[in-house]
Amino acid sequence: MTLLEAINERHSVRVFEDRPIDGQTVALLQKYIEKCNAKAKLNFQLVLNEPKAFSGPMAHYGKFLGCKNYIALVGKRTADFEERCGYYGEYLVLKAKQLGLESCWVALTFSKVKDAFKVREDEKLCMVIALGYGMTPGIPHKSKPISEVVKTDGNMPNWFREGVRCALLAPTAMNQQRFRIELKGKKVYMTAQRGPYTKTDLGIVRLHFEIGAGKENFEWGIVEKAKQGGSKKSI
Repeated sequence: MTLLEAINERHSVRVFEDRPIDGQTVALLQKYIEKCNAKAKLNFQLVLNEPKAFSGPMAHYGKFLGCKNYIALVGKRTADFEERCGYYGEYLVLKAKQLGLESCWVALTFSKVKDAFKVREDEKLCMVIALGYGMTPGIPHKSKPISEVVKTDGNMPNWFREGVRCALLAPTAMNQQRFRIELKGKKVYMTAQRGPYTKTDLGIVRLHFEIGAGKENFEWGIVEKAKQGGSKKSI
């Protein structure tokens, strides 16, 4: 399964089988996490066989069941921290799908368990990603029409349309899809509108667009900080 196929086939899952992730899969996940941490200067941590985070009232409200594994998205407090968490966290989500695991981004409906993972004094926890063998593969979310999220200076080339299609398949908080993608020549500009967790969403959407469009076909345009902060780093 390619990353593009993973984008097309992966959906949020909140109910998991009661079995541990096998050792080979854990080793590969850890390898991908270490790659992301080294490249983006993050401190993502894999937490295994820890049932407390998803056993409290908030998890019940979020309709989670059987979740004992997750990735804690931890890193230093910087201006682009949330966007980097989205970008590299979604990379791990797609790699997990390639390994036969289902997942779900979780911002609020979990409990922080003491000593399950470490957050240094100059760091913060962004979100967690629930992982495991899903009881189902999930269902597709509803997406906005392409015309509602794009702006171009002419016709849309195929690579741009495919990038936007994949961007609309990206998971966003409450499926809000509050992002805009603008094409000017060969440069693409992406901005987040106001809303909860839109900076993290922007990183997720940015990765999806890159995979769908092909990074060889365009350059990221630099958006003015007054309009949109964020990193343009890629894996």
